[in-house]
Amino acid sequence: MSIQSVDRALEALEVLAAVGEAGVGKIAERLDVHKSTASRLLASLAAHGLVEQDGAGGAYRLGFGLVRLAGSVTSRLDLSQAAQSLCDRVAAALDLTANVAVLDDVFAVNVSQAVGPGLMAPRHYVGLRTPGHATSSGKALLAHDEAAARRAAADLQAHTPATITDEEALREELDRVRAQGWAASNEEWEQHITAVAVPLRLPGGDVEAALTVTGPTRSLPPEAFAETADRLCRMTASSGRWA
Repeated sequence: MSIQSVDRALEALEVLAAVGEAGVGKIAERLDVHKSTASRLLASLAAHGLVEQDGAGGAYRLGFGLVRLAGSVTSRLDLSQAAQSLCDRVAAALDLTANVAVLDDVFAVNVSQAVGPGLMAPRHYVGLRTPGHATSSGKALLAHDEAAARRAAADLQAHTPATITDEEALREELDRVRAQGWAASNEEWEQHITAVAVPLRLPGGDVEAALTVTGPTRSLPPEAFAETADRLCRMTASSGRWA
């Protein structure tokens, strides 16, 4: 389909959104095209469920395929809103930087962030792609995506002396994450910075994202990892979206 055809198809959808329903002739008139051209455009849109026709030769109206597409946008908005709300509560309760991240290939991408009240000038993580094998959120996500974990193992770059750079060591680490239900990064991405993450599971069990808290090692020492993870799990369970 040419760019012109795409433009006309979108214009046809806008016409139907404005008028409710219209026949081929009216659509052709509004688009300033021949009826045969309008008919082909509408037939293509109907094949994808974006418009529907009221019987053979009847008027066209918007189809429920648009609802399906809009649902994808709504789902992302719901995720963003729920993630920010959870981050706000976690940061306030633990006085650490809280983030929610999703998996992008082998990277964890942060979609929301909140800062604890006692922190000054924290690093801004939203939109940042962080290495999956070196971050707590990345490990929490890779542990539940076998294909992504295999891809990550093929390029284990060192970011600090503590970064996991051995494929077998990463496999053992992800096994441990699955078994204990949480992940940690002990100065593995940034020196003197630690983090703990838990997976955010939808009611059906699928891991949608990861919740992580980050802070200087003195504020989040390794001996506090397990207790911190337990607190994160309890707060996640009360989010209303994640189990």
